[in-house]
Amino acid sequence: MPVKILMVCLGNICRSPLAEGILASKLPRDKFIVDSAGTGSWHVGHSPDKRSVAVAKKNGLCIDNQKGRQFKITDFNEFDYIYVMDNSNYRDVIQLAKTPEDKNKVHLILNELLPDENADVPDPYYGAINGFDNVYQMLDEAAEIISQKLIKAHP
Repeated sequence: MPVKILMVCLGNICRSPLAEGILASKLPRDKFIVDSAGTGSWHVGHSPDKRSVAVAKKNGLCIDNQKGRQFKITDFNEFDYIYVMDNSNYRDVIQLAKTPEDKNKVHLILNELLPDENADVPDPYYGAINGFDNVYQMLDEAAEIISQKLIKAHP
């Protein structure tokens, strides 16, 4: 049974699609499934933001086929690990948790890179184009650490 990892941001068009694509590229596809979702419903069924698609492509990844979806309570049963992009996403997801086990699945993604700092991945939606490059770099570094931990924990 593959290990399932969910990446969560606000709208599921900028940060979490990048995080999904980056982490999936670092893990064996036969052992891990990576998906993404948003805490909001504005972009359900939409493709990732064209700037996220462009920065992924620039770094050798294709995220064109992803479609936005909203986080749902059943995701706690479906996924083994849930990584959120910022503290607001964390609060929104934790609020839906029904058990301590559900809460234990939820992690701020940058805590992998900057332990216990509870840093946010900045939302690049309204920023300059290099904001997407910066977010990609942060997520790539965090995903590298996550992938090594997951491969070691689930050989």
